[in-house]
Amino acid sequence: MGECVKGSENLGKMVKKIEEEFWVSVELLNKLANDIEFDMIKGLQDEDSSSIKMLVSYVDILPTGNEEGRFYALDLGGTNLRVLQVKLPGNRVIDIKAEPYMVPHEFKVGKSHELFDYIAEKVHSVVETEEDSDFELLPGRKRELGFTFSFPVHQTRINSGTLINWTKDFNIHDAIGKDMVEEVEKALEKQGLDMNVTALLNDTVGTLAGGRFYNKNVVAAVILGTGMNAAYMERSENILKPYGPPPESGQMVINTEWGNFNSPLLPLTDYDRALDLDSPNRQKQILEKMLSGRYLGEIVRRVLLHLAEDASLFGDTVPPKLQQRNALGTEIVSAMHSDKSTDLSLTGQLLQDVLEIRNVSLEKKQLIVKICETVATRGARLSAAAILSILKRLGKDTAQGEETVIAVDGSLFGKYEEFKTCLQHTLTNELLNKQVSKNVVLEQFKDASGVGAALVAASHSSYH
Repeated sequence: MGECVKGSENLGKMVKKIEEEFWVSVELLNKLANDIEFDMIKGLQDEDSSSIKMLVSYVDILPTGNEEGRFYALDLGGTNLRVLQVKLPGNRVIDIKAEPYMVPHEFKVGKSHELFDYIAEKVHSVVETEEDSDFELLPGRKRELGFTFSFPVHQTRINSGTLINWTKDFNIHDAIGKDMVEEVEKALEKQGLDMNVTALLNDTVGTLAGGRFYNKNVVAAVILGTGMNAAYMERSENILKPYGPPPESGQMVINTEWGNFNSPLLPLTDYDRALDLDSPNRQKQILEKMLSGRYLGEIVRRVLLHLAEDASLFGDTVPPKLQQRNALGTEIVSAMHSDKSTDLSLTGQLLQDVLEIRNVSLEKKQLIVKICETVATRGARLSAAAILSILKRLGKDTAQGEETVIAVDGSLFGKYEEFKTCLQHTLTNELLNKQVSKNVVLEQFKDASGVGAALVAASHSSYH
C-alpha cells in the first residue's frame, strides 16, 4: 500500500513540475510579442537575417466586394485539397461550389508530377460540372484560376513562385526550387484544360483577401490549424529588401511565415527539443512546433510517455502504442480536454480506442486531461502573443474607437473550443487594455483561403 501512495505522490509532483514548465507568464508573452515584431522588421529588411521571412506576396490590392465574373480556385493545405468554382455577380455577393479531397499520403512524399497530376485531375472533374448555358468563354479567352498554396515560396510576381521548402507532412524533394504555377499549368494542360493561373498565394494571404471581401475592417489573417501563419497589409515604403517595382497602391500584403520564429526567449521544454530532433525539418518552424495542430498531440504523447516510464502512470508496463511517434492526434487531445462527463468516460474510451490502454482510474484520467489542458494552454497563450505582435506592427495595439478584425481560419481555432477560448481570453483580458480589447475581434472565416484565391484571381484578371 505504501508503494502505491509513494508512486501517486511522485506522479503528482511530476505533473505539477510539467505544469510549471509549460506555463507562460504575461510578462514573457509581452516580451515575445516585441521579439516577434522585431524579427518581422528585420525580415522586411533582409529575410536572411531573420527567422521570420516576411515574404512579399505581390498582392497589393485587396477585394472591394465589387468583383464580377466566374473564377476557379485551388486550395492546397496541410490535409485537404479543395477545388472551387466561384461566381461573382458584384455587391459583395458570392456563389461558391467547392469540392474537398483528401490528398493521399503517397502524393505528399512521391514525385512532384504525381501530386500535380492528381490536382489537375480534380480540377478537371469540377470544370466538367459547368453548365454551358451558364458560362460561355469568349474566343481566345481562358478560364482563370487562383492557387492557394500553403507552403513557403519565393515569389517574383503575382503568378510565379518557387518552392523554398515543405512544411507539415509534405516532403517531395524534386519539387523544391520549382515554379509551382508552371507545375500546375503543365498538369492542367495534360488534362486538356486551357487555363491561366493568374494568382499564386499563401493560405493566409487568401484568408486575408476572403476576409476583406466579407468585412472591410479585416486588417490581418491568421491560420491556426495543421500549421500556423499570418499575413497583413504593410506599407510598401517599409519593405527595404529588393522585390521589384514598388506598387502604385503604396502597400503590399506580406506573408510573414512566422511559424518559423525562433528566439532564446521561447520557453522550450525537453519535450519540444526532442520533438524537433525527431522531425524531418530540424531547427525550423520552432514556434509552429510548440502550438500547431500538427504537433500538439505529439507533445502530449511525449509527456504521457515520460510519466508512464518515470512515474508508472499506467502501472508497471509502458503501453506499446504510447511509444509510437504521432500516435496521438490533436483532435484526440481536444476531445479529452473537453470531456465534461463526471467519470471522464470519453477520455477512458479514447485511451482504449487510440492507445489500447484499458482500466485507467478516474484520478489518472484527471491527470491526463490536465496534461492536455497544460499543453494546449501554452499553445493558445503563445498564439495570443503572436497576434499581439501583428497588432503592434499595425499600430492597433493602442488604437481606440475603430473595430479591428483579424480573420482567423484553421481547425485549431475552429474546432478546439478550449484552445480558442484561452487564446481570446489571453489576448483581450491579459495583453490588451480594456479600451483597445473591446474593438479587437478575432473572427473565424472558414475556408476563406480558397475563396480569397478566386477573388485575387478576379482582381488580377487578364481580361479587365
